[in-house]
Amino acid sequence: MTDKILSRKEGGVGYLVFNNPERHNAVSLDMWETAEAAITGFRADQEVRVVVLSGAGGKAFVSGADISRFEKDRTTKEAVDRYGVIVERAYNAFAAFPKLTIAMIRGFCIGGGLALALCCDMRICTEASKFGVPAGKLGLGYPFKGIKRLVDVAGPSFAKEIFFTARQFSAAEAETMGLVNRVLPDDALEAYVRDTAATIAGNAPLTAGSVKFIIGETMKSAAERDFAELV
Repeated sequence: MTDKILSRKEGGVGYLVFNNPERHNAVSLDMWETAEAAITGFRADQEVRVVVLSGAGGKAFVSGADISRFEKDRTTKEAVDRYGVIVERAYNAFAAFPKLTIAMIRGFCIGGGLALALCCDMRICTEASKFGVPAGKLGLGYPFKGIKRLVDVAGPSFAKEIFFTARQFSAAEAETMGLVNRVLPDDALEAYVRDTAATIAGNAPLTAGSVKFIIGETMKSAAERDFAELV
């Protein structure tokens, strides 16, 4: 566990903060493990109806993996395999979270940070935010689930542009692509997100939860849908 992941609860809203600002909130293995534990705790807390994710320091949401820790965390094949399992498990915990989630994005939302934001139900950012996946420049592969989440949100054509160019996109471009729900001035972001989260938390949780589940099922193939739960 690490203090580079902070969590708190205010009424029906849980807040989870990636707290590694000196590295633009790059995420290490222990941060992924702590983040998974935090979202699992919010899942079990009946009072929490919405969770807001953000990054500390004002310059980044999450800027991807903390490569400075690779020498420690990825020194052997076994360590690399373990790293992949833990990171994928964390993404799955956010993607499968049954309550509503909002990514509050200020600054860089790059690589693994964009992958995390795509696990959320809504993404709200500032005008100066930047988005991108630099895998093409780094010669890295990318997992099916991560690409599918991008395609589900932005569509295949924009997903290809994001990966093929490997460049950073502006908030305005991200809004055009459908990557974000709203683009706001920096000084309006937190108030807007707080108001939106409070509004959602005040609505009927069973309606919100069931709609989230059904929308998730519509994004699966017919063979994969859980029709028993949809009836």
